[in-house]
Formats: sequence, C-alpha cells, structure tokens
Amino acid sequence: MIKRKSTLAGLVGLILLLLLAACGGGGAGTAGEGADSPNPSPKTAEKPREPIELKIHAGGVSEEEFNKRFKNVLQSKFPHIKLVWMPSNGKGTTIQDYVASGDIPDIIRNISSTVQSNYLNLGLEYDMRELVKKYNYDLSRFNPIYLKGFIDLTSQNGELYGLPVSPFFSRVLYYNKDLFDKFGQPYLKDGMTWDEIYDIARKMTRVEDGVAYRGFSANVATFFTYNEYSLSTLDPEKDELSSFDTWKKMFDNYIRFYQIPNNEIRPTLAEEGAMFQKGTVAIHADIYSPYLDLSMLKNWDMVSIPIIEGAPKKIGTFPPGYLMITKQSKHKEEAFQVIMEMLSDEVQMTDARNGFLPTVNNKDMMSVLGQDSPVYKDKNMKAVGYYEFAPLRPVRAKGMTVIETNVADTILRNSFLDAALGKTDVNSALRKTDELLKQEVEKAKSRTK
Repeated sequence: MIKRKSTLAGLVGLILLLLLAACGGGGAGTAGEGADSPNPSPKTAEKPREPIELKIHAGGVSEEEFNKRFKNVLQSKFPHIKLVWMPSNGKGTTIQDYVASGDIPDIIRNISSTVQSNYLNLGLEYDMRELVKKYNYDLSRFNPIYLKGFIDLTSQNGELYGLPVSPFFSRVLYYNKDLFDKFGQPYLKDGMTWDEIYDIARKMTRVEDGVAYRGFSANVATFFTYNEYSLSTLDPEKDELSSFDTWKKMFDNYIRFYQIPNNEIRPTLAEEGAMFQKGTVAIHADIYSPYLDLSMLKNWDMVSIPIIEGAPKKIGTFPPGYLMITKQSKHKEEAFQVIMEMLSDEVQMTDARNGFLPTVNNKDMMSVLGQDSPVYKDKNMKAVGYYEFAPLRPVRAKGMTVIETNVADTILRNSFLDAALGKTDVNSALRKTDELLKQEVEKAKSRTK
C-alpha cells in the first residue's frame, strides 16, 4: 500500500514539472521570442510600402520654409514618399501654368482670397470628407472660425476642400522704444484706445535737427481686410458696398492720423507700409507676422491693436492658408496622411515656438508663442491675442455673383488712399468704391454667360 501511494505521488510530481516547463517555455517565447530557447519563433517581416511621389505646390511659401517646417518630419514619417517641390514664384510657375501643361500637383496650399481662381475654377476640387471619415480625423481640434469660414466660402453642400495651416496673422501696434525714450514719452501698453494713440501720435510727430519724425504709420490693408467688425467689402447679399456708414466710421478713424501736420500718408500704400523700418516713425499698425523684418530697429516692442469705439472687442485676422488635395491626384490617401502630419500637434507646437500662430485650439501653444524665435522671444507676445479673434468675414450668399475678395479689397484701399491724400472726401471715396464694385460684379456676370 505504501509503495502504491509513493508511485502515485511520483507521477503527480512529474506531471506538475512538465506543466511548469510548458508554461515557462510559452512565457519566454511571448516575452522575448525565447531568449533562453534554442528555437525562437521568427517574426513576420512588415512588407515595405511601394514608393510614390507626391507633388506639392504651395503658393506664398518658399521651399526653404517648407523644408525647415515640414520636410524632415514628413521624410521620417513617410520614407516611401518622395516629396516633389513645385516652384510657385517665377515665370511659368503659377498653378494655372501647371494645370495648362498637365502637370497637376497632388497637394496645393492656397489662401481663401484666391481659392476661386487658383483651385475651384480650375476644376481641381476634391472633397476631403470621405477621408476624414475613413481616418476618423477630429476636425473639432481646429479653431472653428477658420474651418467654417472656408467651408462657407467654397462649398455648395458642405464640401470640405481644405484644412487650415499656419500661419495666420493677428493685428498689433508696433512702437519704436528709442523714439519714445528720445521724446520722453511713456511706452504704449495693451488695451489702449485709438483716441489715446492719436494723442500720442500728435505729440511724437515733429521735426528736430532737420529730421522729420512721424507719430504714426500703417499697413493700410490691416485697417479694412482684417477689421474687427468682420465686415466684407462687397455686401454678401447685394451687388454693392456693404454698410456704407460702418466703412465711413473706419475711414474717419484712420484718416485723422494722416491729417496731423507732418504725418501725411505716403503716395503709395507700399511706401506707407515700409516707413516704420526707417526708424523715424514712433507707432506702426500692422499684422503680427513671423516674416516681418524689423532687424534694422534696435529697440522695439508691440501692444494690442486698439478697437474702434462701439465695435466688437475682437481682433480681425488675416486667415490661414489651406492645404487641399486635387481630384486628379492618384495618391489621395497618402496626400491626406501627409496633410494630417503637417497639421499635427507636434508640428504646430514647434511652429508656435518659432512664432507661427497655430490653427488648432490649444492654449499651451499660445502660451509659448515665439519663445524659440530670435525676433519675438523677448517681446510682448500677449498683444497678439489680447482680444478674441474675430470671425472671418461673411462670404457671398448662394446664387450671388462672386468676385475675388482681394479685388474688392484693393478697390477699397485705393479709395482710402485717395481720401487720405486729400484728393477726395470720405463720402465721395466710398461712393466711388461702390461704383467700382458694381462694375466688377457686372464683369464677372458677363464672363459666366
């Protein structure tokens, strides 16, 4: 009896040892493919993806900038994709030129003011919604004013033709601290009014030792194209200038600066926009831009743009660019993957640190804006977003004849210049704007007949 029990116990022990050995062998294979096993199970090699080419045409962006911001990231993420840069400056390099030659890019970067002529009218439009759905891409991460504004501008039935890419531009006031020191004036601060700025501009405008110092200059386009009212030049629902009285209020507010003796506006808007860099202007109204070169000024800073009294306390902005896919592309999915990477949080955070305003809703990015920029790292970056950004200007209602917004805005700016130069009064300048806008609408109508 004792012998049988001993034999049974031995069998049970042997079975347990075998089970433990089996479990141990399986665990080693799972954790490290059998580091202690003489026969590790082979890994299945991932099949390399077929190499492809993606052509990119990015109007307004240099190849150097594209390479610095995006190329290394994209090549690391997509080694099978060869990115082919299509120049966008110089003879024969417009998107119309490429389309005419049959050399159509896969990805286009364009801005909202020319999207009609540079994309839609060329038959390039591709609705991204199917890819957004396939990749479960979160559109809510973007600032809604830039996504909604572009959809309203370009779509008939909610089509999504592009996604917003930095940069876009806020409005600020720049000031030359050396001149404020020279003339014993306290520095500007955020939240000032236009009346306060006007009084300072009057005090700072003078002639000393044969040098004419101006109190104020401006990039005039920022007054109107990026206004706090989000007011379009051409009325969205009528073939005429929108809101005559509101435009008159804006004209009157800004023209008074050019009526200060010795602070006259320059003969052209380009000359006026470049005056601050000369070092003899105290205050300059312009966009905040990582491209703006103020290296010739030794000591400058910026504050928030004033808001016209009674207007919404919002900053009008120059909209971002938009990344779009052409319907002729044979690699739409890969193009969408590239766009997603270009708009990723990682890329936009690096952009933000270098001074580019992000197109996504991310307070962390705004808090580090410009920290890695040699130009802006020591500047008052709170000025850039001191007020909430204004919605994009409304687009023409469905069925109304569309003209390019930059055409309408140029007419308005030229009328302002005439009034500021004293060639005409404000009311006459605005009536002329209205007449010229109507002529442009009639031209556009005749082209569609």
